[in-house]
Amino acid sequence: MSLPRYHGIRPALLAGCLLVSLIASGCAAKTGQIPFSFDWNVFFRDTSPFSRGLLGAVYITVVVSVLSQLIGVVLGVFAALGKMAKIFPLRAIANLYIWIFRGTPVVVQLMFGFYGLGAAHLWGWDALTLFGFEIPGAIQAGIVILGINEGAYMAEIIRAGILAVDPGQTEAAKSLGMTYGQTMRRIVLPQAARVIIPPLGNEFNNMLKTTSLLFVLSVVETYNHYNIAQGGNFQPFEEFLGCAIWYLLMTTIWGLVQTRIERRFSRGTEQSSSGGAGPRNKGFAERFMALRAPIEQ
Repeated sequence: MSLPRYHGIRPALLAGCLLVSLIASGCAAKTGQIPFSFDWNVFFRDTSPFSRGLLGAVYITVVVSVLSQLIGVVLGVFAALGKMAKIFPLRAIANLYIWIFRGTPVVVQLMFGFYGLGAAHLWGWDALTLFGFEIPGAIQAGIVILGINEGAYMAEIIRAGILAVDPGQTEAAKSLGMTYGQTMRRIVLPQAARVIIPPLGNEFNNMLKTTSLLFVLSVVETYNHYNIAQGGNFQPFEEFLGCAIWYLLMTTIWGLVQTRIERRFSRGTEQSSSGGAGPRNKGFAERFMALRAPIEQ
């Protein structure tokens, strides 16, 4: 066993760090270029929560993520049940839906769903007024299309959670006279939730970042807010660094929430009650930094 691997250091990560260091050294060694000066004033001004329009952009990112994820979970449940159905047309529709939306890029789906359908006069995304708030068509399209895309991935996650439940539970429910819907609502899905929630949390974490693709629809979410700012002051380093910090803040807060949810649903399980290495016993560094324990020989 090599020394780096024994101490939990991934050789690929070490090689990558060395490569980045060499590239940075080579760039710094070039002469004849104007030295870069980091503008702290711009960085703090545009990263501050009081920066004009920033909180609104972050709010759009969070709202779109939550609504899209909810749509994805609902569609994922129906798609998973359809894929497991004994009726061939239901299986065919579910498989076709999953095949299309898992096999095409999200950005293509956004462009086709908003601009393509509108140009073909198949569907229009007119502004919608709800509870006194006007929701632009681009935001509506982003929520719906991201939700439909997410449903294709959630279908496989939910199907795996359902298959993880002991089939004897379903047989016992049938013997009690429960219908298929009652069995799913009361017996299977509550138990499958323990398996579904960890990857569901990871999917929402990814959704927070995927919303950055809405810039192709001219939606001013977090990424596009900073993209517009750097286009005005020509300081992309400071602006995109601030953008990265805000995304890190959002995903870190969600990571803490996800940890609490997993702990709640893991109560009563063998891992959580026996002091094993379940979600309850994972430390902050291990969860967020993906640190590995040293390999014992």
